Amino acid sequence: MAIILSGKELAETMRQEMKAEIERLKEKHNLVPGLAVVLIGDDPASVSYVKGKERDCAKVGILSREYKFDADYKEEALLKLINDLNRDIEIHGILVQLPLPNHINEDRVLYAIDPEKDVDGFHPVNVGRMMIGTPGFLPCTPHGIQQLLMRNGIEIEGKHVVIVGRSNIVGKPLAMILVQKKPGANATITICHTRTKNLAEITQSADILVAAAGRPHTVTADMVREGTVVIDVGVNRIEDKTRERGYRLIGDVDFEAVSKKAYAISPVPGGVGPMTRTMLLYNTIQSAKNHAGIE
Repeated sequence: MAIILSGKELAETMRQEMKAEIERLKEKHNLVPGLAVVLIGDDPASVSYVKGKERDCAKVGILSREYKFDADYKEEALLKLINDLNRDIEIHGILVQLPLPNHINEDRVLYAIDPEKDVDGFHPVNVGRMMIGTPGFLPCTPHGIQQLLMRNGIEIEGKHVVIVGRSNIVGKPLAMILVQKKPGANATITICHTRTKNLAEITQSADILVAAAGRPHTVTADMVREGTVVIDVGVNRIEDKTRERGYRLIGDVDFEAVSKKAYAISPVPGGVGPMTRTMLLYNTIQSAKNHAGIE
C-alpha cells in the first residue's frame, strides 16, 4: 500500500510553527497579522469554509474579521468595502469568498484588492509575479501541494509532473510554480485536460500525477504506473445513505485501486484541503511582515 500524504497532519504541524512565529512578532514588533474575509450570500460550502478559516485564525493568533452580507448585496458597496480594507492598517490580507452572486463581477472585485493584501494570490499582479518567479503571494492550493510534497521528502527536481486539469485556481498556477528554477521545483510539466488525446498514455509517464479535474474517478488504476506519487485535489460529493448527512466526499482518483500501485497518495478528505487553508494563514503572516518591513 502507498504512503499516505496527510495534509491534515502537516497542516497541524505548520499551524504550530505559525503560532510560534506570531508570538514572536507580537513580542518583538507588536505586530498581529490581520485577515478580513468577505462572504456574500449563504452558500453552504462557502459558509462552512469561512467558519474553518475563522477557527484556523483563532488557533494561530491571527486577527480575523468577517464581513457577511445577503446575496443581494450591491457590487458598488462591496467595492467600497474592499477599498476601505485596502487602507486599514490592521488588515494584511483580504479574501473575498467565491463564488459571488451573478450580479457581481468577480474580476472587478478581485482586481480591486490591493495586490499587497491579495493573500489568495488571484490578482493579476501576483499571477504575473508567480509566472516570472519574483516574490509574491502564491495561490493557496498549488502552494499547499508543493509543501505537501516537499515536507514529505518527495523529490520534485527533474521529475515529470503530469497535471490533469487546467483551471486558474490549481492546474495552471501549479505548473508555473513547479517549473521555476527554484528549490522544490525544477520539474518537467505536462498539463492535460478534457480535450487531451491518449490521456492514460500521458499519465502513465508521470513521476508525480496531480488530479484536479473536478470529476470522480478521473484517474483509475490503469492510468498510473507502479511507484508514482499521486496528489488528489478533487472534492466531490456522492450520495451515501449510510452517512447521517446523506453523502460522502471523494476525490478525482479511484483511491482504493490506485493506492495499491502508487508510492504515495494524498487522501480525500484530509489531503490537499487542509493545506489550502493553512497556506492562506502563511500568506497573511507574510503580508504582515512585508507591511512592517520585516525580513
